[in-house]
Amino acid sequence: MTTYRGSCHCGAVTFEFDGTLDALTTCTCSLCARRNALMHALPEADLRITGGRDNLTRYQFGTGTAEHFFCRTCGIYTHHRTRRRPDYFVVNAHCLEGVDVDSLPVTVFDGRNAF
Repeated sequence: MTTYRGSCHCGAVTFEFDGTLDALTTCTCSLCARRNALMHALPEADLRITGGRDNLTRYQFGTGTAEHFFCRTCGIYTHHRTRRRPDYFVVNAHCLEGVDVDSLPVTVFDGRNAF
């Protein structure tokens, strides 16, 4: 297992998790399609917010189950709690240090038609 560290653009929000990053997901729902994020899912207990928790702001829409978190200062989406599995968080792989997202396979989740 590797410890992955990430942050928003301005560095106000930092996080980390231990795991294996061998694939990413993109989603076709109305929000994910607009932000074009590549994501990695992990159990809620595995994500550690190491700095700036008070700088996170939350956005919800639709059923209000999913919680999307953004840095209050720079606006970067760092992670979200999923609708399908509310005990999981998904992190924005573009926020991770030293990860070449172009080298990882990407699976498309059809969020537009999933519910």
